Amino acid sequence: MKKNPAFRILILTLLFCLAGNAQLSAQVLRIAVAANAQQLIKRLQKDFERKTGIKSEAIVGASGKLTTQIMNGAPYDIFLSADTEFPEQLYAKQLGLLKPKIYALGSLIICGKTNHDLKNWPKLLLGSKTGRIAVANPKTAPYGKAAKEALEYYQLKDKVSSNLVYAENISQVNTYIQTRAVELGFTTESFLYEHSDKSKLKWARVDPESYGKIEQGAILLTYAKKGKLKEATKFFDYLSSASAQQIISKSGYHLPVVKKS
Repeated sequence: MKKNPAFRILILTLLFCLAGNAQLSAQVLRIAVAANAQQLIKRLQKDFERKTGIKSEAIVGASGKLTTQIMNGAPYDIFLSADTEFPEQLYAKQLGLLKPKIYALGSLIICGKTNHDLKNWPKLLLGSKTGRIAVANPKTAPYGKAAKEALEYYQLKDKVSSNLVYAENISQVNTYIQTRAVELGFTTESFLYEHSDKSKLKWARVDPESYGKIEQGAILLTYAKKGKLKEATKFFDYLSSASAQQIISKSGYHLPVVKKS
């Protein structure tokens, strides 16, 4: 039986398109990013592409979950975590090509669309008028871990446990705050730079003495060797550039102090 020439052409065309899409996908740098930096990474990607012509794709999630994915072979070239612990774990398992570096320092705030004055938020949380309070999962989200440490520091965790609402990541906390699903939430200071109408938010910085430093780490992953090592290395180096640091500092983060050799 003769094969239909039109059918053969269709099959060949489909195979060509699939090969082309696979090649295009292989050329895109894949960056795993902690949820707190969801808006920051967009600004960095845009600036990086403008400077280098290199396109990238951001995969956003909780740092712990992204780490698990990387350990299970997820095809990411770079990982921007909300802490240094998860990147260090990956490096210890030989899943990183270079030692992780700190690219930003985070700051924890308590925030909400509320009528309450948050200047003395620890006292406020003990009152009966406080509603639900959002906290990112402390096991997978470093900002959630920081919030847990702050509540323990002020001896509040057990007293307000019935009011706590645990979110998958900091992005979900921010959604809860924006939609008034909760009265208050512990989130990153960068959220203030992302919210379209800051006038509707009440917020206060959480004393940095009450939680461990939020040093956000970046790591160049071994997967980059499968085709995007040059591009991934350029992005890893770009994070320390004056241009990237300006974007980071204007997005609600502090810059790490560079130690002189």
